[in-house]
Amino acid sequence: MYLNSFADSTAPHDMAGSEEFASLLQSAADLGIDHAPQTEYRSANIVLRGMRFHYLDWGNPAHPAIILLHGGHQQAHSWDLVSLNLARHYRVIALDQRGHGDTEWARDADYTGQAMAADAAGFIRAIGFEQPPVVIGHSMGGRNTMLLARNHPDLLRAMVIVDIGPELSERGRTAIAGFVKANEEFDDLEHFIANVRQYDPYRPRAHIERTVKYNMLVRADGKYVSKCDGTLRRLGIRPMAPGDALTLADAAKLDLPALLVRGADSNILAPDAAERFRDALPQGVLVTVPNCGHGVPSQNTPGFLAALHDFLATLQSGGQHVR
Repeated sequence: MYLNSFADSTAPHDMAGSEEFASLLQSAADLGIDHAPQTEYRSANIVLRGMRFHYLDWGNPAHPAIILLHGGHQQAHSWDLVSLNLARHYRVIALDQRGHGDTEWARDADYTGQAMAADAAGFIRAIGFEQPPVVIGHSMGGRNTMLLARNHPDLLRAMVIVDIGPELSERGRTAIAGFVKANEEFDDLEHFIANVRQYDPYRPRAHIERTVKYNMLVRADGKYVSKCDGTLRRLGIRPMAPGDALTLADAAKLDLPALLVRGADSNILAPDAAERFRDALPQGVLVTVPNCGHGVPSQNTPGFLAALHDFLATLQSGGQHVR
């Protein structure tokens, strides 16, 4: 049983009148997130590359487009506050990547970066934007954004990479892996909420309580279980394909406007690693957002939006960022 609502066909489902949207507006009010008085907000599905993908479609379809790619063991709703704010001036599409959220699980359990980047490329082509979108990716989604830019540079106008890069901290990887392993199955949601609060001290409890429904579902035996496909992790297999690993030399070839966002307390992307990554990108700019760790968009949404709006304004004006 699902705890959230979403489109049950390829026809878009209007979410603007839902209880979930009302809950989101309360979080936005609590955190001071600006948004339009009326916001278009739809849940939809699309079939591509032999799979059904779910996505959230915000704002006026005629506006310039932004694609959002979430992190590992997250889902499209992890961007809801960001999407709500951006929808004032952009069409914002948050994709549930394969094996995550309300998208289908891969029958062959292929969760490599190459497969996910190919999904993103197919999705962008299928939607058919008038001009290439800005693609924003957090963590795993940031890796997939970089692979998309490397493999299909014509499909995106600019990219925003959030708290990930070619050089990552093993300590941070271990902490994330431990959290994921400990949060697969529960008898009640309170246990999960307590674990999230311990792992993520930046978000208020009320916000966590409003969003847990997007991470879990109720299995036939009554257990609350993660909506992410953990098949490979349980088998001890790390999904990697030739070409998944990105180096600073690869970054030097990504010649497009690029914003790198790092959480000041990140245990994944060290300050010096972020600077080397920024320096390797031909058009790279680095912004460090205070009062957050790895989960920048959700842990300090106002700070993340401030950095993002500055970058987007520069794109619109055709100006240049100063490194």
